Amino acid sequence: MPTQPQRNLETFPNPRPGREYEISFACPEFTCVCPKTGQPDFAIIRIWYCPEQLCVELKSLKLYLWSYRNEGAFHEEVTHRIFDDLVAALSPRWLLIEGDFYVRGGIHTAIRVGKGTIPDESQERINCRRSHDV
Repeated sequence: MPTQPQRNLETFPNPRPGREYEISFACPEFTCVCPKTGQPDFAIIRIWYCPEQLCVELKSLKLYLWSYRNEGAFHEEVTHRIFDDLVAALSPRWLLIEGDFYVRGGIHTAIRVGKGTIPDESQERINCRRSHDV
């Protein structure tokens, strides 16, 4: 049976819970649907976090993000929902989500939601990554 989208974020134990380190993802093929027009919206979803006890499993993250492709949601709502679900699943030391939506109607939209204090060296990498991503 083909893989299907799902809203379940699976986790696994952090292999180094006593060490502070950063995990980052860029998901350049995110899609959802504009609730006003029914047209598809495309975005790069960027995720940076420092795990505490749990890490997110990548295939479940992919299927989770895929589950939004036919759902009507404003950019702000979908970004906050992804953030809330990751916080609930992981309880990370810190987390930053960015929904970087492609130009629509002549307007580029980027939504950033964060939790915790991001160390300066991580913030520098985040800024660099944003400028070099897809």
